Amino acid sequence: MHHKFRIASLDALAALYPNPIAPASIHKEIDHIDANYAALIAASPFFVLATNGPDGLDCSPRGDQPGFVMVRDAKTLLIPDRRGNNRLDSLKNILFDPRIGMLFLIPGYGETLRVNGVAVLSSDPELCRRFEMAGKLPACVIMVTVESVYFQCSRAVVRAELWNPAKHVARGVVPSAGTILRDITARDAAVETFDGEAYDKALPERVKATLY
Repeated sequence: MHHKFRIASLDALAALYPNPIAPASIHKEIDHIDANYAALIAASPFFVLATNGPDGLDCSPRGDQPGFVMVRDAKTLLIPDRRGNNRLDSLKNILFDPRIGMLFLIPGYGETLRVNGVAVLSSDPELCRRFEMAGKLPACVIMVTVESVYFQCSRAVVRAELWNPAKHVARGVVPSAGTILRDITARDAAVETFDGEAYDKALPERVKATLY
């Protein structure tokens, strides 16, 4: 990148975006979960959790049946930490820096929902029991104190045609998880090369058996 094109100041950035902020972009942001935003959270089966840790930033997908993120009150969200790969990247980051960002998606709905706040982790058995699924309890619950909430307009989803089935990528068009693991481990002489085909074959049942 040529140095003369680098944007390095607020003034230079503002010069590229001269139009004023639309009033709706200001009014949509509030510091709590109102009835409308609660309805969006209740309808969402998926969100991305952004955290910050000693090694940098991280984004983690979170998903379950719609309503899995509970609105306890206008300033508090409760999120069960469902079974995963035990890397615990997000949870470790929350212990380092409690500030988080959340981006909710609703299938078929253009707008997304952004929530920013601070989080703490709780292993309170009574709290965990509220999120029992298939006889399993989450190891802990992420408790979020909400600081700002606002919807994001639908442009990104519309441009991506995210909910258009005709645009869905078929299996085999992109590398599978097994292929990725096989190729990475094959380049490392200190690690035994993964059997990518066996990994892919077993993955659907393994995921199904370890959802909760």
